[in-house]
Amino acid sequence: MELEAVAKSYARWAPVYDRTFGAVTNAGRRRATGFANHVGGEVLEVGVGTGLALPFYAPHMAVTGIDFSEEMLAKAREKVSEQQLTHVRALRQMDARSLDFSAGTFDTVCAMHIMSVVPEPEQVLAEMARVCRVGGHVVIVNHFAAEGTGALARMERLFAPLSDLLGWHSDFARSRVLGDARLKLVEEDALPPLGLMTYLRLRRVG
Repeated sequence: MELEAVAKSYARWAPVYDRTFGAVTNAGRRRATGFANHVGGEVLEVGVGTGLALPFYAPHMAVTGIDFSEEMLAKAREKVSEQQLTHVRALRQMDARSLDFSAGTFDTVCAMHIMSVVPEPEQVLAEMARVCRVGGHVVIVNHFAAEGTGALARMERLFAPLSDLLGWHSDFARSRVLGDARLKLVEEDALPPLGLMTYLRLRRVG
């Protein structure tokens, strides 16, 4: 998916995102932020969007969020102001393929429902690994393509050509976020509703 298509798609989604897609994906946000809160320290949320996860971080956290969509970031900044989310240190417009942070800056790097949206997800993963400290964690919540030839797999393939319009790849392969040698998969769970989303926790090992 091209970056321009992503920007246009999320400009369309921004006004209604919280009440539509966002409303059915909170289980993943709760799970990811719950882990980050347990670890503590500095967190980077890649693809912060409208800021749906920001209220779930604990007050002792130091959270930075980035997104390519200015329309999404405007919604996130409204949440921070209205809800007085003082644990949010910065919200910045940025291309996730080239993060403007030093290596090893963050204890936890979260990417919730964005890996099947971004262009070059392998490069985004590489950048997430780079800015995560050794011993820290990269947490990914995403829908991945169903295996086999069942009804869900057929439906995902049917919608795949509409990725630019929908704003995400329905047939996104899990293997695309498991290829960085610096990251070791340590936890994986299917999430509600109906196991459509998957929670992955990877430790930065080198």
